[in-house]
Amino acid sequence: MAGGMSTECPEPGPRGPQGQSPGPGWTGASAVGQCPPPATPVPWSLPRWRAYVAAAVLCYINLLNYMNWFIIAGVLLDVQKFFQISDSRAGLLQTVFIGCLLLSAPVFGYLGDRHSRKATLSFGILLWSGAGLSSSFISPRYSWLFFLARGVVGMGTASYSTIAPTVLGDLFVRDQRTRMLAIFYIFIPVGSGLGYVLGSAVTELTGNWRWALRIMPCLEAMALILFILLVPDPPRGASEKQGEAAVGGLRSGWCEDIRYLGRNRSFVWSTLGVTAMAFVTGALGFWAPKFLFEARVVHGLQLPCFQEPCSSQDSLIFGAMTIVTGIIGVIVGAEAARRYKKVNPRAEPLICASSLLATAPCLYLALVLAPTTLLASYVFLALGELLLSCNWAVVADILLSVVVPRCRGTAEALQITVGHLLGDASSPYLIGLISSTLRAGRPDSYLQRFLSLQQSFLCCAFAIVLGGSCFLLTALYLERDQVQAWHLGTGTPDSEDPESQGLLSGTSMSAGDP
Repeated sequence: MAGGMSTECPEPGPRGPQGQSPGPGWTGASAVGQCPPPATPVPWSLPRWRAYVAAAVLCYINLLNYMNWFIIAGVLLDVQKFFQISDSRAGLLQTVFIGCLLLSAPVFGYLGDRHSRKATLSFGILLWSGAGLSSSFISPRYSWLFFLARGVVGMGTASYSTIAPTVLGDLFVRDQRTRMLAIFYIFIPVGSGLGYVLGSAVTELTGNWRWALRIMPCLEAMALILFILLVPDPPRGASEKQGEAAVGGLRSGWCEDIRYLGRNRSFVWSTLGVTAMAFVTGALGFWAPKFLFEARVVHGLQLPCFQEPCSSQDSLIFGAMTIVTGIIGVIVGAEAARRYKKVNPRAEPLICASSLLATAPCLYLALVLAPTTLLASYVFLALGELLLSCNWAVVADILLSVVVPRCRGTAEALQITVGHLLGDASSPYLIGLISSTLRAGRPDSYLQRFLSLQQSFLCCAFAIVLGGSCFLLTALYLERDQVQAWHLGTGTPDSEDPESQGLLSGTSMSAGDP
């Protein structure tokens, strides 16, 4: 236009106006004196089959992750004989593992929210597999070095437990995300059970428990190759298609994220509920095989162990029980949550609360009936594990629904840190310490050893009731925090977005994704 009425357009930087790449024929203002329409970012998409392949690889690595957690518990008696350590020091072995994991989780959560999640996860897998292999060559004179190696394994596993669920959450939405998280979290009990089975089976075959630690790195090397080749790193919040979140726009400081999570009542109470779950599962996972072994000795079904290798039958039984109850429990819990949500939006925390409150009497009966009827003890222990397993996928879905995508990694890290610090980092040591203290004032007999361990376990029944109460409080705030999360994420709830029903499917991927 003639005179002083010229049209001013944004200066195209190296990526065009507002940092976007200019179109092929863009030359600034158009011939008619108007600015071109602002460029819109191309939505990130992924072929359906690639999303499922990526999910399968993530599930396989999660299996190995939890096998590492409990492989030592499967050969605990042999480890105690090899390094000549008491119950309290044996419990400290798991405490060191979990302690290093929880110290590392906030670091990996921060990195996962701000840097390449794929690179961070690859580093973590290398770290835990290398430390696990190294620990199998440690001399019995250097038990402290074995403790240190287990701590490094814990640091590596922290990366996966923190970041992997957020990657899976960015590949699927709504009901499909609930189902995929259920499958992903099935591998917590399955991996835990296989850890017992692998440790005890390899010890039985080779006569040396350390070979179990040498087999794991071979499986983990294959997992790392599959992860690098087949798993993409989707933009944060891609599944919800939340504008800036999906293209990595807004970033916040770590302290700001922590303040936001501290004001999120649903996150706070669900984290405390998860802590109670972790306390009980940590105690059971570490001490239950030994408890069952000593119960069979008391019933005259098993001779005491005086030198390694010790009988691995109880580790195999408990491992198989953990696998079966875990698979059934996770599927039942996830499906119940998916169906119940249609009639009650607070279904998820209510399901978690009811399952935990039902676990408490089952666990109590399993403990008190063990000296008189071993079969009933096994039945109630299996039922308690089944009810506990109902919650793993559900609590992950609660977190993803009440936290904005930009700080989900930090939220996972904070939940892991609090849950493990007050949960399974302390419970194995606490149970072992109470058992050793009770035993010190009693005659040295196998019956008194068994009763000391049994009575130290009773605190778990009270802890699980507290966990159920925390999930009831979560239900009071859930809907409010879900609405706030969508508002802060500048998106719309999945139920109002027809394009976000189901899996993100498409025919193209953003440049640079493998």
